[in-house]
Amino acid sequence: MDDKLYNQIFLKPRFQLDIQMNASDLLQKINHKINEEAAYKMKLIDNHLFIDISDKESHYWSPQLQIEVESLTENTSKIRGLFGPKPQVWTMFMFMHFAVATAFLIFVIMAYSYWSLDKDIFFPMTMVIVLPILWITLYFLGRIGKSTGQEQMDNLKDFFKKLLRSVNS
Repeated sequence: MDDKLYNQIFLKPRFQLDIQMNASDLLQKINHKINEEAAYKMKLIDNHLFIDISDKESHYWSPQLQIEVESLTENTSKIRGLFGPKPQVWTMFMFMHFAVATAFLIFVIMAYSYWSLDKDIFFPMTMVIVLPILWITLYFLGRIGKSTGQEQMDNLKDFFKKLLRSVNS
């Protein structure tokens, strides 16, 4: 896993690894480790592994590591990982982005309609200016949330590396 992931602009950093092990064997070994580890909450569903911060250390901005294991050949597999906020937090942020974008389009149409009818366009134009600022603010709030959960993201990354080493041996 590449450490430069955290310097990227993305709010949900990703990584890929190729492992010299059959995907079903890898998932089976990981499944055995799930019951042994108490520091993190892990859930294995089909070929997806979800690793969460324990409840006692979790906060609103705590990250989640989602792992997908897919078979490449009979003896190799690809691991795709995604660090991100909990699904509830991500859904809320996406809803807010969608609401701001929809409102922006409505006010652009309203401003054009008012302008073509020779009405006062102060309010719609004000909103056309304010809404992109709000969108940028939402983006930076997400970045602040990511940096708030940075230490936990690093801990998840280290834990997953340790988990892979123990499964590979």
